[in-house]
Amino acid sequence: MVLTSKTAIRRRFRGTCARVHRFSPAFTLVELLLVVAVIAILAGLLLPVLARARASAAAASCLNNTRQLTLGWLLYADQSNDHLVYNLGLDKRQPIPSGNRDLNWVNNIMSWELDSDNTNLAFVAKSPLSPLIGGSAAIFLCPSDQVVSPVQRSAGWTRRVRSYSMNAMVGDAGPNVQAGGNILNPGYRQYLRLSDMESPTSTFVMVDEHPDSIGDGYFYNTIYDRQWVHLPASYHGGAANFSFADGHAESHRWQSGLIRPPARPDVTVLPQTVTSADLADYYWVALRSSARY
Repeated sequence: MVLTSKTAIRRRFRGTCARVHRFSPAFTLVELLLVVAVIAILAGLLLPVLARARASAAAASCLNNTRQLTLGWLLYADQSNDHLVYNLGLDKRQPIPSGNRDLNWVNNIMSWELDSDNTNLAFVAKSPLSPLIGGSAAIFLCPSDQVVSPVQRSAGWTRRVRSYSMNAMVGDAGPNVQAGGNILNPGYRQYLRLSDMESPTSTFVMVDEHPDSIGDGYFYNTIYDRQWVHLPASYHGGAANFSFADGHAESHRWQSGLIRPPARPDVTVLPQTVTSADLADYYWVALRSSARY
């Protein structure tokens, strides 16, 4: 019997489909495991790259923050007949002539307790630099600074509100200023006016400070007897960011591990005497803090 053309076509089509279905390849268990292994290897290669990219972006953002704060600091001097903004050691409750603590460049004091200064952003609006930097709270905080104490974490805190301090030898330090110097650093100049600086390119203004060291906004070390009173940060691959009185900013990597304690609470006891191992790091900071009379 001769099949019609349509019937023949249908049978041939069904036969072809059956053969295709019968011989279509499928992944074996070995092949699936191989694919999973390749994906895991690629992820292992990419994740460190992504982590480094995030760290690099955070370091760049922090560097820019120090620069922006210093540009605001320069504008303040320009609008104040060359006078620099108040910079007091508020931990010592040092008065300023008007008695108004809000005249200081920042008026909050950081701690590892549940004090409101750790989270209250009111200091941003009160800072004399605020209108000159757009009133941005983010400029006062390094993106890598997410350190809180156990009691703060238990309270739901994820970070504090400030990461930066100002060179103690820059600005009006109130009663610490005597005869053109600072009584905390005898023999070294206290810069009250921008024009007082002989070398603004090598005099730092802002620094990101170690979280266990930062309290007020006053970054102070005793230059004359080699003591760390405050420590710079080392969030960025063992480096800290500094901005300078000419408006530029730079990152400096520390040579000694002694100046790079982990970023966590109560990790160091200050003040501490400078050792031979961290002498180069200390002098790098000291020589950029102030000059002798």
